Amino acid sequence: MKTSLLISLLLIIEPLGILAQQKPNIVFIYADDLGYGDISCYGATKINTPHIDALAKNGLLFTNVHASSATCTPSRYSLLTGQYAWRKQGTGVTPGDAALLIKPGSVTLPAVLHNSGYITAAIGKWHLGLGDENGPDWNGSIKPGPLEIGFDYSFIIPATGDRVPCVFVENHTVVGLDKNDPINVSYKIKLKDAIQYDQNNAVMKSSNGHNQSLINGIGRIGYMTGGRSALWKDEEIANTLTSKASHFIIENKSKPFFLYLATHDIHVPRVPNKKFIGKSGMGARGDAILQLDWTVGKIKSLLDSLHLTKNTILIFSSDNGPVLDDGYADSAVEKLNGHTPAGPLRGGKYSVFDAGTCVPFIISYPGKIKQDVSDALISQVDLLASFASLCNYPLTMNDAPDSYDLLDVLLGKTKKGRDHLIEHAGTFAVIQANWKYIEPSNREPYDKYVNIELGNNKLPQLYDLQKDRGEKNNLAEKYPDKINELAEVLKKVKDPSFRIRN
Repeated sequence: MKTSLLISLLLIIEPLGILAQQKPNIVFIYADDLGYGDISCYGATKINTPHIDALAKNGLLFTNVHASSATCTPSRYSLLTGQYAWRKQGTGVTPGDAALLIKPGSVTLPAVLHNSGYITAAIGKWHLGLGDENGPDWNGSIKPGPLEIGFDYSFIIPATGDRVPCVFVENHTVVGLDKNDPINVSYKIKLKDAIQYDQNNAVMKSSNGHNQSLINGIGRIGYMTGGRSALWKDEEIANTLTSKASHFIIENKSKPFFLYLATHDIHVPRVPNKKFIGKSGMGARGDAILQLDWTVGKIKSLLDSLHLTKNTILIFSSDNGPVLDDGYADSAVEKLNGHTPAGPLRGGKYSVFDAGTCVPFIISYPGKIKQDVSDALISQVDLLASFASLCNYPLTMNDAPDSYDLLDVLLGKTKKGRDHLIEHAGTFAVIQANWKYIEPSNREPYDKYVNIELGNNKLPQLYDLQKDRGEKNNLAEKYPDKINELAEVLKKVKDPSFRIRN
């Protein structure tokens, strides 16, 4: 009788175990500052990105997916929380010593997947703050952080490559820190013992703003002392992050896993490994694109070798649009060689025009997603609700309030995306059907630091994206009723009480 009971239990338990393993792994590779026109499967002709192209050749390439904002911190916040970042104060581009922006215990993308049986990891650029309201304790236990919002493991660049501290943080600790050489960081006052930026001693000249600390011969934003044994090597960042990501995949190959791999490429300072230097013919920025493509290839090859590819949803995208001179004189402008980082779009990083938020977005899921191109309107803020749907994870009205369940769109079952989408870059825009309305603001029409024309934002702007994807012909005066209609949509969504699920 006991034997029969045991066999019955095994017959129940074993299928459940198999079912758990059948959950698709999820790998999200998040590039930094990569433009819509920066890779060859999106039309680039001056550079070749074969590994990224291979994902598109065997998967679904989207032409109308948007980051929530035209800069990195708010885009990342929105992606992980399912909430537009502009709803929360302090979600602009944060300094390197900011406190954690996401409340521990919140319903987040990694928390949803963790609670659904996934092993979760954040590897790469973070830039969402660390520590309590006092900020991170670089010489102690650095928390709360990624582990407190749903990740089981983290190996991160705390902020950005051009901001101090220039160290990796693994889980709650600075990697390789010598306690006898403690780290001190300041974004408000000049630290007496910090190595000050000196144009004559810099291996990479600052064009603007990156002239406080000099670390590894590169000017950085903010001041830092100590931590010399923990400093990263800029030319090895891609290798280090790819290696950590690979180790995580190998270690968890028999379990459902979620890997959030946020690359440093192609953000400044662009210091590609020597094996890529000079290979693009477009200077450091082009070489960094090749390095990014290499990272994608390494991860894809590893999944293939472990026979995980058919059970892995692999997503590739970017946090915002392209920027050329973003603080360093690295010849990004001079060596374009006819390359158009934004492709057919207008604007770029920091801009409310489409190139600020419309980014590459490719999904590969062999056997489940057919090769195709989709023009469905999607925001990266929708990933949380979509993957919650994949896991049958219930969301309340207040969870991920701006996130639509677009799982069928992501899996290629339909091309009917969002009804509307909000873009944010100092001012707001709303897209609905083929129309885009940009709300008037007092923002200057030109950003002199990054050579981006922002438009005359003091006047309302209206564009027919179906006929004018480059947003060249402002139709505001011709269609005042459409302006009023879209202004009402924007007003409704901006209301703090707005919820997708109600």
